[in-house]
Amino acid sequence: MICPIQTQESAEILLAYCTGELDQRRAAAIERHIQICPVCEEFASKQRMVWQALDAWEAQPVSTDFDRRLYQRIEAEVSWWDRMLRPFRQAMVKRGLPVAATACLAMMAVLLLDHQAKVAKVSEPESSQVETVQPDQVEHAFDDMEMLRQFSALMRAEPGNPNSKM
Repeated sequence: MICPIQTQESAEILLAYCTGELDQRRAAAIERHIQICPVCEEFASKQRMVWQALDAWEAQPVSTDFDRRLYQRIEAEVSWWDRMLRPFRQAMVKRGLPVAATACLAMMAVLLLDHQAKVAKVSEPESSQVETVQPDQVEHAFDDMEMLRQFSALMRAEPGNPNSKM
């Protein structure tokens, strides 16, 4: 027999043996194993001690007014949040609630208007525009690019320049 302590399922069988829930055939097999396995024998003896202690324990009788006292105590206990807000409760009900409702409505209106503006912007078709460029503008742009290329070549070739490649 495989030791019941080694697997979770078998450990539950050993626990069922200790509580007396096993049939006679399985209980006899566990008893034979307990006689040769010190680990299982120790587990079974500790479980028997626990069950004996539970059987010997007697609960104190509940008083007749237990429920009434319990409910009074529950009602008397107030959370720290309620204690802190108690002085402001009347003011919040009279003035705070309408102000909060108005603020919520204003925020919803802003969000809806913002959402509609975004939808309107997205739905507009984009038109492509072609700019006309004069040939002399293109020629001046090429001249400027050539001048910049020559300038950067001079800067690289100049001795004493920290950026030069010498």
